[in-house]
Amino acid sequence: MTRIGGAEMVDWNLAVATATRLVRPGPEVSRDEARAVVAELRRHAKSSEEHVRGFTRLGTDEAHDTPVLVVDRPGWIRANVAGFREILKPLLDKMQERRGGTPGGAVLGAVGGKVTGVELGMLLSFLASRVLGQYETFAPATRELPAGEDGGGRLLLVAPNIVHVERELDVEPHDFRLWVCLHEETHRTQFTAVPWLRDHLEGEIQSFLGETEVDPMTVLERIREAAQSLAGGRPEGEEGDDSRSLVELVQTPAQREILGRLTAVMSLLEGHADFVMDGVGPSVVPSVGEIREKFQQRRQRGASRLDLALRKLLGLDAKLRQYKDGERFVRAVVDQVGMNGFNRVWTSPNTLPTKAEIAKPADWVARVHRKSET
Repeated sequence: MTRIGGAEMVDWNLAVATATRLVRPGPEVSRDEARAVVAELRRHAKSSEEHVRGFTRLGTDEAHDTPVLVVDRPGWIRANVAGFREILKPLLDKMQERRGGTPGGAVLGAVGGKVTGVELGMLLSFLASRVLGQYETFAPATRELPAGEDGGGRLLLVAPNIVHVERELDVEPHDFRLWVCLHEETHRTQFTAVPWLRDHLEGEIQSFLGETEVDPMTVLERIREAAQSLAGGRPEGEEGDDSRSLVELVQTPAQREILGRLTAVMSLLEGHADFVMDGVGPSVVPSVGEIREKFQQRRQRGASRLDLALRKLLGLDAKLRQYKDGERFVRAVVDQVGMNGFNRVWTSPNTLPTKAEIAKPADWVARVHRKSET
């Protein structure tokens, strides 16, 4: 636990406890129904491996060593706090070094890690009811959170959220569960078939954090703004265009450059998963057309003004754009050079698309394919 002035900067245990206490209860299901959902998600995750490998022409036996964890909302919270704690440690250490023994350090000590833990927990409780699945790659392996060998991650499927959305959309549950598993299995395939991808992403994130010159109080203030929105404590209309997401605390040209590369990679990964989900779907998910249409409407419709304000503050609106931009990139490249030609994207970090190339797929094709043919 990082400490400043004798006080914990982030009380991770309290963040977990707060999020678990505040997270909305999942949909009502009987014990037998819950067991049936978990069993079916495991079956679909297994069958999705073959579908995704066949369509993408990617895959290694290492995927079999990467666990699939069907979790509830508290389980998702614990897994993500473990990942956040690992990936943010260098930044918190840097803040400790900057603030230790200064008047600012005393202020942070007064704010206290317990306050920050509560506020972080409030944000996690918001997110925990919205995520359907996730390939979590940064948390260290534990008995409660097993991982693949050599630092591999784990695939999380959030059962209550999947059931909630399938009921909300009024779609065929078995088809929807398989459809979700196809998307998430694509992410697992990406990381297991491309062994350098995890280390590359971690390196980029650590480079970004290493350049951070943000005053810790500014970070805490952003967390407090989001927490106040959750509690309804933000005055009406304050979530206007001047609100900033937590990732928009970029102060240096180096950070802007790194963030651009990260945005391009995430657009590629999310767009590729959507492309695969749509490509495989018609042959194995009978009602894929209805599911896709209703799910897209749900994405575009959003929810309450509070939900929209939080999406902006947390940068989730940018994630929705990544799905669209990345899927257009993948589709355009596959149309031009085929799946094998597209798969050159996984050769090395140098063949990943830039942010500009995500918007102009022909530029990526010209750069990568022309270079390989000369």
